Order: sequence, then structure tokens, then C-alpha cells
Amino acid sequence: QVQFVESGGGLVQPGGSLRLSCAASESIYFMAWYRQAPGKQRELVAYITGGGSTNYADSVKGRFAISRDSAKNTVYLQMNSLNPDDTAVYYCNTKPPALNSWGRGTQVSVSS
Repeated sequence: QVQFVESGGGLVQPGGSLRLSCAASESIYFMAWYRQAPGKQRELVAYITGGGSTNYADSVKGRFAISRDSAKNTVYLQMNSLNPDDTAVYYCNTKPPALNSWGRGTQVSVSS
């Protein structure tokens, strides 16, 4: 089964930026970022196809950008203008998600 390793999270002030990375163990056509905030269900943040088409949740449109390096089986999430509502553990996975392939995620905390 495919495996994912996320990195790049941290603590950032409101209005700040972070860039997340996710390395997959194999090539995946649909790669996506998800997040789960405390007490909430995991939600889809953005996804990208092998052809480079992208799609975003309304809550992050215009602030986040997903990209990929297919040669490295890696997907990125550039997050700008972060606000406290973006605080969550961020995961990558396929779309739809492979249920047995969730990684540990990377924690993003937005606070002053």
C-alpha cells in the first residue's frame, strides 16, 4: 500500500506562511491534502492531478497553492495568509483517500 510522509508544519503567527511537503512511496495521479482540526472531522483542503489541474476548498481559495514534483513523487502545499482557523494536523493522501495509508501528518498551529 502507498505510504505518505508529511513535513513542514510548525507554529506561525496570523498572516504568516508555511510550506508543507509530502513524499509518497509511489506515483499517484490524484494527490490531495487533508486537515483535521481538534474536535472536527478530517476535511479535504486541496488536490492536484497528474496533469497539474488543481482544486481547493472554499475556505483556502486564494491563500493556499498545491503543487507537485512528479519525478520525486512529492506534493507541496504553500499556505499564505494563515489564520487561527487553519490550525490542524495536515495529511496527504490520494483522492479519494486510501484508508490504510494515512501518515502521521504534520501539525500547523496559527497563533499570536
